[in-house]
This record gives sequence, structure tokens and C-alpha cells, in this order.
Amino acid sequence: MTLDDAVTAAHDGRAVVYPTETVYGLGADATDPDAVERVFDLKERPRDKPLSLGVPDVDAALEHTRPTDRAERFMRRFLPGPVTVVVRRRPTLPDALTAGRDRVGVRVPDHETALALLDRTPPLTATSANRSGAPSVTRIADLDARVRDGAAAAVDGGETPGTESTVVDPARGVIHRRGAMADAIEAWLS
Repeated sequence: MTLDDAVTAAHDGRAVVYPTETVYGLGADATDPDAVERVFDLKERPRDKPLSLGVPDVDAALEHTRPTDRAERFMRRFLPGPVTVVVRRRPTLPDALTAGRDRVGVRVPDHETALALLDRTPPLTATSANRSGAPSVTRIADLDARVRDGAAAAVDGGETPGTESTVVDPARGVIHRRGAMADAIEAWLS
């Protein structure tokens, strides 16, 4: 499938698979509760585990979030990159995305194809393209049949590194999950 196919599908509220600098992601319009629900269904993910928000840059993230000054400085330092930054959300994001929480993880992937997709779509869900509990997908050929069949488009960007993003709440100074760049993030936080 082409990038154009994925853009069209995302605008239609359908799910798409796209490469990032970490693993393959599963995206759908993060501002559309029905599209978000489709991602939960494809992943068989519990509804109490929130999904992240994928955007092309920090300015786009600010349209849907309310980071503290410290968190915004952190975002401008580490994004784009293999980092998920947890910040306060705005009401433009549905409860389905955040499991009703007032915070959301923000991803700006440092990957040419992912950024090209995000430049042309609404904000997308940013979650790994695997079924919940299964290993992350680093090659399109390894997509679970349910995800492959349920996604309207899958953009092949070759093999990805497979390192998960580091999940961090810079306002609270907490690393929720260590992954790529964790040491540099830890140093910045202290």
C-alpha cells in the first residue's frame, strides 16, 4: 500500500499501519472516538489502557495538549524521537483515547514515512501494531493476521529497530518505561 492509501484511510476513520523509528505503529484518527475504538478492537487491548497521540511536530501536539513549561521544553528537546511524552490533554481528545484520564502520551516519530503520513492526516493513535501482549512488530510480514486484515492500509518502511520508546512525564520527573534514549532523558530530568 502507498502513503496516499494510508492518508485516505486515516481521513475515512480507518486504521493504518505505519513504520516508526522504534516499531510499526497502528494509527487511526485520534480525535474520532469510533476510530479509536477500532484500534482497541484490532489490538484486543483493554479499554483501561490508554493510547498515545501521534503528531508531526510539537506545535501540532500543543493543539491537543496543555504541557507545563518544563514539559514543553522537554518536548522541544527530545521530539521528534523515540520518546512518548505524557502531558495534560485538551478536550479535543476523546475519553476513548485516554481511558478517561486527563493526560495523554505524545509521540512525534523520528521517521520520514511516519512524519509524511502525520503531516497529511488528523492526529493518529500511536500504539504498536501488535495484538496486546504479543511482541512488537518490526517487519510488515510479521503483522498478526487480525491486524493486517483489519487495517485499511499498511505502509512498508522496511525493518524497524524494535526498541520501544521511553515513556516519560517530564512535569513530574517520572520515567514510566525505559526504552530508547533513556539515559539521556534521565540526565535531562535531573
